[in-house]
Amino acid sequence: MKKMGMQLLCGMFAAALLLSGCSSSQSGQSGSGSGGEGVGNTQGEQVELIMYSWRPEDKKAYEKFIAAFEKENPTIKVTFKPFKSTEYNTILTNTLTSGTGADIVQLRPYQGTKTMADAGYLVPLDDVKGVSDIQQAYLDAARGSDGNVYGVPLFLNNGVIFYNKQVFEENNVQVPQTWDEFLDVSKQLQSKGIVPVAQSGKAAYLLSMTHSVIGTTAYGGNDFVEKALKGEVNLKDPAFIQSIQRMADMESFFPKDFIGIDDKDAQALFLTGKAAMYINGSHRLQTFEKNNPDLPLDVIPTFAAEKGGTTPMTTWVDGSFGVVKSSKHQEEAKKFMEFLASKEFGQMYSDELNRVSAISGVVPKHPLVKKMTELTEKSNTPYLMLVHFGDGTPTTKTTFENALQGMYIDQLTVEQVADEAQKSADKWFTPQK
Repeated sequence: MKKMGMQLLCGMFAAALLLSGCSSSQSGQSGSGSGGEGVGNTQGEQVELIMYSWRPEDKKAYEKFIAAFEKENPTIKVTFKPFKSTEYNTILTNTLTSGTGADIVQLRPYQGTKTMADAGYLVPLDDVKGVSDIQQAYLDAARGSDGNVYGVPLFLNNGVIFYNKQVFEENNVQVPQTWDEFLDVSKQLQSKGIVPVAQSGKAAYLLSMTHSVIGTTAYGGNDFVEKALKGEVNLKDPAFIQSIQRMADMESFFPKDFIGIDDKDAQALFLTGKAAMYINGSHRLQTFEKNNPDLPLDVIPTFAAEKGGTTPMTTWVDGSFGVVKSSKHQEEAKKFMEFLASKEFGQMYSDELNRVSAISGVVPKHPLVKKMTELTEKSNTPYLMLVHFGDGTPTTKTTFENALQGMYIDQLTVEQVADEAQKSADKWFTPQK
């Protein structure tokens, strides 16, 4: 298994992960990591750890994190090497199969990590100080099939409805709390020439992201999730079909020809005030504040089933860092993992990147991140398709997303979307006992 061919592993990644499939590109894979060239420290010499990531935009923040670590660990030097997200899977596959290039790698959550762990490319981290203090539900995003933990979760992503407070105030409309209020508010905004929701449909994953936010109270949130995992209900359940119907009902509130526009075009509508709402992960906060620091933002977690009802925050772990098994400096790399699992790192990560940390006890200084953290602690529900239906070839998540696209171009009905997703799940899903 460890020597699984590159082509097969690429196929598994393409099925399990969110991004584009494998190509022959190896651009940027120039790391000399301790998979090959690190300097041992048995005589007090400095060891260099090469760390791969798909987040070039976070490089400056990581330089600060690493400086704090190196100050306390002067014999360990960490070199952060980020790559374009769209190229990362291929680069990661190459370095793992060749056994050279990196000591520490950023891992896609859930099935992404499981695929690599099961192939024998990662080191278990259960014994690393601080890991066992992380919530088990978050560690589930970084487990192999053997139940061991292979990654230290970095941050939580929340699916939210961003809204422009100024647009709502200037058009004298109230922030919706329920689905019916959302429909009413959207009609009011539309009558004033405002696009209610800046949705893109060109990348199918954006559709399941939106579904995870607006659909949860339609299918019953965690109660439905628990029943689905036990096999007591499935994706053809009327409640789940109702959640898809919401997606169909939203279409008239999306931009014209939304199915053909890029997410950046949708973001531009929201950033310029031409659209009132935008649905995506909380990680978009950093993007919005970078491009328009004065944008008056707030978030809605979801729409309550009834006025004053619960509004669970859709929550998932968005990546972790793991140690490559071929690294010659596993102990030093695990020392860095210990740092990543510390409250010190969690606080720095939240403060520098405005993210919800997976580490308990971190108090964000950003008011909106603090609000999302508090809402998550109050009530949360998993991103159902990513967390529990990310298996299969293609994954059930991918099948669902493609079916939603099919619905919007009139090739599938709401019921057929549910049927396609369930047929995919039937091929691999085994109910929990």
